[in-house]
Amino acid sequence: MKRFAGRRCAVLAPAVLACAVAWTSLDAVPLSDDEIAKLCDEAEDEAHCGRLIEAAQLRRLPGLAQRNGNTLTVTLYPSGSARFVDGDDPVNGTSYSLWEYLDPINTVVLFTTRGERTTFTLVQRPTNARTEVPSEPVVAPDRQRLVTADFCDGCTNELAVWRIAPDGVKKALAWSPPTAWTGAVASWKDGTTLVIDYTAGAAPQQVVRKLDDPSWRRVNP
Repeated sequence: MKRFAGRRCAVLAPAVLACAVAWTSLDAVPLSDDEIAKLCDEAEDEAHCGRLIEAAQLRRLPGLAQRNGNTLTVTLYPSGSARFVDGDDPVNGTSYSLWEYLDPINTVVLFTTRGERTTFTLVQRPTNARTEVPSEPVVAPDRQRLVTADFCDGCTNELAVWRIAPDGVKKALAWSPPTAWTGAVASWKDGTTLVIDYTAGAAPQQVVRKLDDPSWRRVNP
């Protein structure tokens, strides 16, 4: 499935969050690839897989979100909530599922399907700002940026760096390789350097890219 093409390997440290809702801590370690594969082994489709992952995450992240029928309610901080209602159109229906919590930037990640298209929706809890990104995001050490690596059949085939701001997450840099990649996973070596592991042809490879490399395409300067 597309969503696993850019699945990250790095695991966030467990986080403790004190806030004015009914939990004292959040286990912000994301599900591993093996856990996801096991959960979704018999899923009917991607939306069903997302819902199975959500069920596991609701147990691991108590108080962060609630499921009531076709409505997912995310708890904002310091107060309020955001509602995401699934659409039941048989062709272009929309489904939202809790995927992960990014503690360093206080952001909830939702796995989103619209028909056959899958993306991730970021919900910034302090402002309820929402941003859709094409693959699972990875937070930079300085907490000012995200990176997405979206490489597969039907993907954007693009490496993108996003700026984090209170009013939303904005794409800042984009780059596409000259040859086709598959299975690309991006991680941060430091605040200005990315490491991308990928497959070109049959061979696993790795490339390091600095954010000041002139080959980036600048977006929303």
